[in-house]
Order: sequence, then structure tokens, then C-alpha cells
Amino acid sequence: MRTVGSASAAPGEIDTGRLAVGETRDGAEFGLPVAVVNGRKEGKTLYLQAVSDGDELNGLGVVSRVVPRLDPTDLAGEVLVVGIANYHAFQVAEHRNPIDDTKLNRTYPGDPIGSASERIADATYEVAAEADLVLDLHQGSTSRMIDEARVRCGRHHRLHDDCLELARVFDTGHVLDRRGPDGQLARVAPDDGIPAIDPELGGAIGWDESSIEVGVRGVFNVLEHYGFLDGDPQPGSQVRARSFERYGAPKGGLVRFTVDLGEEVARGDVIFEIIDAFGSVRARITADHDGVFWRSRRLPQVATGEYVCSIGRGIDTI
Repeated sequence: MRTVGSASAAPGEIDTGRLAVGETRDGAEFGLPVAVVNGRKEGKTLYLQAVSDGDELNGLGVVSRVVPRLDPTDLAGEVLVVGIANYHAFQVAEHRNPIDDTKLNRTYPGDPIGSASERIADATYEVAAEADLVLDLHQGSTSRMIDEARVRCGRHHRLHDDCLELARVFDTGHVLDRRGPDGQLARVAPDDGIPAIDPELGGAIGWDESSIEVGVRGVFNVLEHYGFLDGDPQPGSQVRARSFERYGAPKGGLVRFTVDLGEEVARGDVIFEIIDAFGSVRARITADHDGVFWRSRRLPQVATGEYVCSIGRGIDTI
């Protein structure tokens, strides 16, 4: 029998329930929606999590499509799912937890007597720590962004190659191989011997069908590659970046991009212009280095110094 919160499933069964993590402001207990898919055959354990940031919903779209397609009688091993991790932020469609003004994915492994976010991190990491693999599904929130998988443990970590392989199998087409900030789930889990990545599924606000389908395919690639399900996924070659170069606005006005997401750029290429309300060009910005146009702001209006876009650097193919 495998139990997560109120969800319990014997081999060959699936169950859903809630993982209690605290109380709301009116004193009512609340819990995170969880699912346990317990395969009939023995195998590895996959931990799958979504909505660590309350306005990043594409991961929830993935979970809502993956779980109904999992037949525990065909599964070897277990899939443990937290469908909505950042409960408070999800309720108000905000990025950070409004109870403590904290980004949940900076609080792992958590604290059972800490802040609201630390308590959620503690409860979810207790589940994740039982897994052999971790997928923490994210998206670019309010930015426009390519689909990518992020390896956050750092290139000198003992599990780096395992995490990179997990990202390659997930197969978004792009990988960011760069050590992440302290407190990220995909940073903490490898320290405990668990390969982990955080796929960033596009950058749409809300619900982007194309990025959700990329995530669904990625989860099933992982399930097949690591023996949970029969299958032999064949991931294609993928572009890897090792760092970002951020560009800000030298003038105020409207941004007009001259390259598309995922497009290669060379040093000296024009990547965006800033125009005034009548279309006159006020500034023309070129790339400082070769790279890939990785991420950009969604709305066109900018003030001086405001973030505009990012170029992925240190590019190769894996």
C-alpha cells in the first residue's frame, strides 16, 4: 500500500486525495490535491509536481491529462503527484504565496514549523524524497518563453549527468544547464541522490495547449524510458544553453522584436527596436554575443532600464 495524505492505493490501484499542510485564515484545514498511481509490478517511483508558482498553470494542464491516462495495471512502479503545490497563490492567481510573500520554489526542503511556504515545501518534499526521479513542472509566467527543461544541480554535481539525461529524455528541444538558486526543488533533490529537473513549459499566461502537450509527451517519455511503461522514446537532438544574457530598454517606448523565440542570433544582429507611439525608431539593440533568443517580455511598453529579453549563451547540442 502506498499512501500520500488521504490518498492510498494498493498495487494495481489509483487513488486521489488531499495532503494536509495547514489552516487558512478562517481556521479551516486545507490540503493539496494529490494522486497515487501504484503499479501492479514493482519498479521505480516518480514524483510529479505542478503549480509551484500560483500563476503557472501549464503544469496542471499536464497533470490533468497524464493521470487519467495512467492504468496502474500496466504500470511498473509508482507515480506520486501533487497537482497544485502553491495552494494560496493558486487561489488568487499570483506567482508568490500571498500569505508570506514568498516564492515556494526557494524554500525547499522546507520546515514543518516554518512559514506557510516552508510548511508546504516540507510536506511535499517528504513525498518527493521517497522517489527515484523528480519532475517539477513550471512555465515562464508572464514572459514569452520557449519550452525548455532546466538542470539546476550544477555541472560539477555528482548527479549532473543523471539530471541531464532526465532533461534529454523529457525532450522539450531546449535545455538550460545552469545551477539554480538555493531552495529550488530541482537543486535540493539531487543533493539527496534523486535526479530532478524543472521543465519550463512555455510562457503563456494561463493555459497554453501546445506547451501542455509538450509536457504530456515529456512525462510519458520519462515513464517509458525509465521502465514504468513499455515503450522506447527516441528524443531528438536538443539545444543546450549554459547561461542567460539579459537585455534592458535603453529608452522608453514600445518594443518591436526582430527575431522569434528559439531563433539563433549572432553577435551584432538586431534583436529588438524601441519605437514611439507613432512608429519612429528611438533605439535599435543588437546582440552582444552569439546565442538563442530564449525569453522576452509579453507586453510591448517599457520604461528606461526595464527588462526586455534574454539570450541563451554557451550553446551546444546534446
